[in-house]
This record gives sequence, C-alpha cells and structure tokens, in this order.
Amino acid sequence: MIISRVHSDPSERKYHFERVQDVEPILEHNKRLQSVEQKSDWGRHVASVPMVIIEKWLNEEHECGNTGLRFLGPGFEEWFAKKIKDPENRAWRVDNPSNPFYIGWR
Repeated sequence: MIISRVHSDPSERKYHFERVQDVEPILEHNKRLQSVEQKSDWGRHVASVPMVIIEKWLNEEHECGNTGLRFLGPGFEEWFAKKIKDPENRAWRVDNPSNPFYIGWR
C-alpha cells in the first residue's frame, strides 16, 4: 500500500508531498522468486520494483536535468533497463545467475 502525505510549510508558503510504501514484502517476494526456475523462453520475470522506488529514480533523473523522461513514455524502457542492470539495484531483480534456467541481463 502506498501512503501519500502532504506537509505544509507556512513560512515559505509551500507544500511538500511524500509517498511512503513498505517495500520489505516485495524484497522478500523477490528473494523467493530468485529460487524459482523460469523455463519459458519468452516473458521472463526479471524484476519487481515498488512504485515509490521508480518515482524516486524518476525524481533523481529530473534533478539531473532529464526532465523529458516520463513513466512509460518514450525512452523509459531503455532507461529502466539501465537502472535495473545497476548492481546497486540488485535487490529488485528476481532472476538468479546461479539458477540453471537463468537468462537475464549481464
């Protein structure tokens, strides 16, 4: 479940929006999926990433000047593929190199 919170700053007349999600169940599910064989040659499950993480990544991109990137818009798939290949984001991957049926990005 994603919880949205609004924080107001009357001194600066600003609002700050915060979205919160418990990602622990997704991490545990990803660990379980890493041990499951994926026998299909098509449609392999590669990652499960919580929306709050995707939003965080998109916000970071916008802060770096990539303001044209939009969720599921042009260029999103290529950008997401790079993000999910990053070793820092390994926790969101569900494929497993030690699995004999492993086919994934290297």
